[in-house]
Amino acid sequence: MNDNENYEGEELDNVVILNDEDGNEVKFEFLDLVELDDEEYVVLLPVLEENEEDEGEVVILKVEDTDDDSEEESYVSVEDEEVLNKVFEIFKEKFKDDFDFVD
Repeated sequence: MNDNENYEGEELDNVVILNDEDGNEVKFEFLDLVELDDEEYVVLLPVLEENEEDEGEVVILKVEDTDDDSEEESYVSVEDEEVLNKVFEIFKEKFKDDFDFVD
């Protein structure tokens, strides 16, 4: 890879495709897995199309094992604002040198 910061057209290895509530596929870049109180949470960044504005907001979802014997996991939304804030604070601390966070 070259040193220029333009990643358009490159496939990222850490892309996760999820379905939204309407059944549409949405691509996210996997940023981190955070553990909090014996639970795991994924921190994802939406992968934007060329014509979309970059808001830079991450999505935090709780990791849950599926009921069957497969290795698959499911991600569920987190309603508890306090948990979301704790997970995001852990993420910010881990990556304080890699990202410019705006409060």
